[in-house]
Amino acid sequence: MTSRLRGCGTALVTPFTTGGVLDEDALRALVDWQIAQGMHMLIPCGSTGEAVTLSAAEHRRVVEITVEQVNGRIPVIAGAGSNDTQKAITLSREMQAIGATHLLHVTPMYNKPPQRALVAHFRAIADACDLPIVIYNVPGRTGVNLEARTCLELAADPRFVAVKEASGSVAQIAAIIRDRPEHFAVLSGDDGLTLAVMAHGGEGVISVVSNVAPGIMVALCEAMERGDLAAARALDTRIAPLIDAAFVESNPIPAKAMLSMMGRMTETLRLPLVPLADVHRPRVRDILLQVGALAS
Repeated sequence: MTSRLRGCGTALVTPFTTGGVLDEDALRALVDWQIAQGMHMLIPCGSTGEAVTLSAAEHRRVVEITVEQVNGRIPVIAGAGSNDTQKAITLSREMQAIGATHLLHVTPMYNKPPQRALVAHFRAIADACDLPIVIYNVPGRTGVNLEARTCLELAADPRFVAVKEASGSVAQIAAIIRDRPEHFAVLSGDDGLTLAVMAHGGEGVISVVSNVAPGIMVALCEAMERGDLAAARALDTRIAPLIDAAFVESNPIPAKAMLSMMGRMTETLRLPLVPLADVHRPRVRDILLQVGALAS
């Protein structure tokens, strides 16, 4: 697990039963399917996994199950973020104790810390635990952008091994790729920018849509890595409608609807999220059929 992270990683949804409790069997089956489809890494308990509405015990159990099912085959990058640095440290230590290989730490939401405070936050976490850290920049959710210069300041420290970059700014991402140290991976945090980020020299993507179509996203990343741009473009064109559908409402609402249509889990979400609006269902089902993710 010491080599630079690369390829496709799935930001796993968290399955619940119709009664709203963690569906351990569905989670195990999802992890097994992801690995069988060639997934390069798995990321439980991020925003796609509804981490903010999991109890501490549920959060621990989701990561435990993922670690058990993976059984050392690929990295498990456990979400451990918080806008309270001490809570993030406590959770990080727990994720390390149960076997995660890496930690995913999002920029603190709501607090809106300045750039120097972001550096202090991430360094405090790194000082308190021993796992390599993937930084997650998603200003659309957190209200703060981790600027390229700040990301590069952190990247100079080998304890930070990658960034999941979801700023939506290809220029910002390209600046990080251009000046980052050798050990530091740059992963797209937007499915639709995977090809562009890898064309600039990034290593891959942490994906939402790979919950639903893991094989396509894995193949896209592998095509870009071997320099087969024509194959990657064809795969990008094929997956583009599914990416659009996966964000027709707030993530992970559409992804869970899709997985329910595929028979992999219930559509149950935790409030304040609610199931996909009926108006979107015919289109979503048609796109699943179109990309071959759902049998007719």
